[in-house]
Amino acid sequence: MAIPTVRDDNWIEVDVRTDEMLVNMGPQHPSTHGVLRLVLRTDGEVVREVTPHIGYLHRCAEKIGENLHPYQFIPYTDRMDYLAAMNMNLGFSLAVEKLCGMEVPERAQVIRVIIAELGRIASHLVGMGAYGLDLGTFSPFLYAFRERERILDLFEEACGARLTCSYITIGGVTHDLPFGWIDRCKHFLDYFEPKIQEYHTLLTKNAIFIRRTAGLGILPPDMAIAYGCTGPVLRGSGVRHDLRVAEPYCGYETYDFEIACPPFDSAPDEAVIGDAWHRFYVRMVEIEQSVRIIRQALERYPDSKGPHRSPQWKPTMRLPEGEAYRETECPRGQMGFMVVGVGDAIPLRVRARSSSFCNLSVCSEICKGCLIADVPAIVGSLDIVMGEIDR
Repeated sequence: MAIPTVRDDNWIEVDVRTDEMLVNMGPQHPSTHGVLRLVLRTDGEVVREVTPHIGYLHRCAEKIGENLHPYQFIPYTDRMDYLAAMNMNLGFSLAVEKLCGMEVPERAQVIRVIIAELGRIASHLVGMGAYGLDLGTFSPFLYAFRERERILDLFEEACGARLTCSYITIGGVTHDLPFGWIDRCKHFLDYFEPKIQEYHTLLTKNAIFIRRTAGLGILPPDMAIAYGCTGPVLRGSGVRHDLRVAEPYCGYETYDFEIACPPFDSAPDEAVIGDAWHRFYVRMVEIEQSVRIIRQALERYPDSKGPHRSPQWKPTMRLPEGEAYRETECPRGQMGFMVVGVGDAIPLRVRARSSSFCNLSVCSEICKGCLIADVPAIVGSLDIVMGEIDR
């Protein structure tokens, strides 16, 4: 490329040639959020093309699902998006329930909403803290895990596990909430809500953070739709779509909350709808909305009717002939499960539609023309989990 230089007040064109290089980022790299290999084609410091290489974590989960009873497959869904295991449990359970025509009791529905939204908060906290690490700051990570540990304490009280819980299961949940759990959850929310402002002080309103994310990796809404992006990645581009509203499940249509979608009054002047800053901020707003939903569900729990699990479900029951597909709004987008039954206890086919897979596929487009140092900021704003992509 030619760079003009000044000599005796006259502009002279000088040819400065740079060599294209292929640079490997990963598969073991702290900024790839998992075992992901990014091949960067660079022209000097400028990135011309990004090619993701996946498959390093492939565990044949779907094939395993075709050799197990559905309730035995629940723990495998935990390992897909291990940062939002409860939400993975819910998606697969809803697909099986749809196939079987199973009615889930009201109490189980309320518990599912509480647990799923706590899982959303915990997932977004990890995303926030890890994003801070991507950009070179350690403090937000510690702040995020301080609150996340309290959520995991609540999970441990409910089901005995902290990360891969297998708590939400076919027909409802494995156990009812223990005595005093509702009060402890309310106490956590009272403690947690004021802390959200600390996150905004640390990152959202931080001048360095804004310089690193605002106007970077802009994803236009038509491109987001064309690539099948969902969740905060899609809403960060200004598309107001949330399955909890568009195709509600677990009674979400009866809860009062707002879809986190720009424009935001608090957006800095440098930010552009669809950039990395907006994708990050959507998750921060979703944390606040999740708290709002949980508070409503906690008030409903004492008066909710029915047991914690449908009496229709039996471990020995057979799946009817037919197929069912169900998507849920998980922290990273729409996660879908398809189950095909042939009248046997074991399904003929099990398939999963990964939200992170589609979100990752767009990184080649939004990374074009950025600097090498900006790649972690763009990929981090997508908040992918490789266990969900590879399965």
